[in-house]
Amino acid sequence: MDERFGKQDKLKSERLIEKLFVEGKSVKKFPLKLVYLPIKASEDSQLKTGISVPKKLVKTAPNRNRIKRLMREAFRKNKYLVTNNIPGSYAFMFIYISRDKTDYESLNRTMIKLLQTFVEKEKQD
Repeated sequence: MDERFGKQDKLKSERLIEKLFVEGKSVKKFPLKLVYLPIKASEDSQLKTGISVPKKLVKTAPNRNRIKRLMREAFRKNKYLVTNNIPGSYAFMFIYISRDKTDYESLNRTMIKLLQTFVEKEKQD
């Protein structure tokens, strides 16, 4: 099981990010929102992933950075839920939508529920 979250797994393309927010679909499980879009299969990575914590909701940079770090870790540990169940490549953007601080355990539980909801939704389509 590949638990890496390296450079090739990160969503960096401005065009792809813009397309993701214009054409993408979303799934919510408070305090996380997932915006996703099927993309052409790239040889290096099945999932291109970005993490966002809005400055409007979490005012201080250390708190935003901590939440982003926790979200990356929760996704890294649970991305097998997507890669093992869904063929094809996707662009993901995880957005934190709460004003409250969080801990790893609750964020991890929410990430698992969010990814399972995504898999169920994509299997129906």
